[in-house]
Amino acid sequence: METIDIRTNVRDEMIDITGAVRKIVRKNGWSSGAILLYCPHTTGAVTVNEGADPDVVRDIIVNLRKLVPHAGDYQHAEGNSDAHIKTSMFGPEQMLIVEGGEIMLGTWQKIFFCEFDGPRNRKLWVKWLASSD
Repeated sequence: METIDIRTNVRDEMIDITGAVRKIVRKNGWSSGAILLYCPHTTGAVTVNEGADPDVVRDIIVNLRKLVPHAGDYQHAEGNSDAHIKTSMFGPEQMLIVEGGEIMLGTWQKIFFCEFDGPRNRKLWVKWLASSD
């Protein structure tokens, strides 16, 4: 298993980690199989979405804040219930196909680490799942 260390800078943020994940795949010579990306934090997530236009990330964050506001009818004492809800909406993991040593992403797709309770130091675990053929 590999680990990616991530430093987030603001409360709600989507950080493009595509390059870091590709680097791990190439460094290890992983050719045909899948990688599991898993976030071990209850207020962080991982997703795949458009990375060509930065307005997409902006739109996601702005509208998530409207859907699940920081101040709301929450009883969780830490003051970050919105972050837990947003994380549950996105999920802590993504599984991606690797073929020919490349992560199989669509033309506009990027891999994002999602921070909902930053700034913080985070980890993302990367597990290789080799193909059986």
